Amino acid sequence: MSMQKWAAVLAASMVLAGGAHAQQFFRIGTGGTAGTYYPVGGMIANAVSQPGKIVATAQASNGSLANVNAIAGGSMEAGLSQADVASWAFTGTGAFDGKPKVADLRMIANLYPESIHLVVKKGSGIKSVADLKGKRVALDEPGSGTLINARMVLAAYGVKEADIKPEYIKPNQAGDKLKDGALDAFFFVGGAPAGAIAELASSGAGIELLPISGPQAESLRKGSPYFAVDTIAAGTYKDVPAVQTLAVGAQLVTSAKVPTETVYEITKAMYSDATQKTLAAGHAKGKFITKENAVQGVGIPYHPGAEKFYKEAGLLK
Repeated sequence: MSMQKWAAVLAASMVLAGGAHAQQFFRIGTGGTAGTYYPVGGMIANAVSQPGKIVATAQASNGSLANVNAIAGGSMEAGLSQADVASWAFTGTGAFDGKPKVADLRMIANLYPESIHLVVKKGSGIKSVADLKGKRVALDEPGSGTLINARMVLAAYGVKEADIKPEYIKPNQAGDKLKDGALDAFFFVGGAPAGAIAELASSGAGIELLPISGPQAESLRKGSPYFAVDTIAAGTYKDVPAVQTLAVGAQLVTSAKVPTETVYEITKAMYSDATQKTLAAGHAKGKFITKENAVQGVGIPYHPGAEKFYKEAGLLK
């Protein structure tokens, strides 16, 4: 037998022997490359991968709704989702009304607050949500949590989709159109600072963020308790003062079908000291990804692997 053949046979037998401890592939659905899910998902995937055991990869996607559907269909093991979308999927309400419940959806961790950004060009004269009537407004793509939240915000202020000229495009495309004068405003729900918006704020004419506050925001919160009052701090975006808005939790969710041990190892790795340092240094939202925040605002059952970790950490009874 030639050396090459022998090497091939040896390699094949090693693969078979390793079958008992097969590598677990753990695909994490994120969002568009201009948002916050994509870089945060990438950092988590790198941090929790364990050579020979768990191969975690982050994949760009259309966002929350698309990720939950991919988990339900088995094309992803996990994904980032807004808290509201995860709750709707599990209970078959809201955006999942009339669709089968995603009964196997399970929580790994609540990560950080996602702020509702409503972006206009500096000096546009648009000062409130009500001023959007008759304007060209991008609401994000179908399958995104942003689109659902944008519709809820408009409705709370008495603005119907028929009252505006809606466009269903991602925030980076919306940013380009805003800069070119082909769009008046766009919504984005995500951790601040978001790359596409930061770029827009520091180039060209600059931006303003509209507040989502007052009695309309309060009534929205009463009807949908997963919304939290949030402030995007002054200077988060170049020359933009502090603005009050609403936020929803960004959460890492998975399927009940993923083995307990895999999710336990992933959760444990996410909250190790080394990963915590990497996350805090790697993105402005990374410092919110703490084990204390992990168990806040959870509206669906925990995956047993995650629950095991939180109980050991004394965060769940």
